Amino acid sequence: MAGDVNDLTIEYEEDGLVIVQEIDKVILSKGAWATILYRYRQWDHRNGEYGQDLYTIRRYRKVSGKYTQQSKFNISSKAQAVKLIEALKKWTDEPAE
Repeated sequence: MAGDVNDLTIEYEEDGLVIVQEIDKVILSKGAWATILYRYRQWDHRNGEYGQDLYTIRRYRKVSGKYTQQSKFNISSKAQAVKLIEALKKWTDEPAE
């Protein structure tokens, strides 16, 4: 794993073919614990092309100068991503109590 949060990636290559293609990432937090939201696509061997955009949130912990993944949450569809956005928007727009 990487020692710098900016170098963390989920891109994965196998036999010269990028199986998991990272499209974008947003670093949500960094430090001893880092949280990153990734947008990516996976290669579909049956169709010979990349599938739809997918999203995942990964949590990393820095130990001995290197980040290691501690947990992940895969957002299973665009529809689920939209529901997540709507819920967060609603909650963050509510006045503080």
